[in-house]
Amino acid sequence: MKKKKVLAWILNALIRAVRTMAQTAMANIGVMAVMSQIDWMMVLISSGVAGLISVLMSVSRLPEIKLK
Repeated sequence: MKKKKVLAWILNALIRAVRTMAQTAMANIGVMAVMSQIDWMMVLISSGVAGLISVLMSVSRLPEIKLK
């Protein structure tokens, strides 16, 4: 049973990270489009960092899953 909860936690953490990465990419693309030049490397790097931070934040708390 515990393995099932851990897998559910991992899945939820990854879903949150992907959503965060998409939101960060959209924000960066929007801002850079206004400046007339999109730096795709910057978009990828900032989205990746946002995803990593999301996963790290999920370690401290993921409200969808109760591991107890």
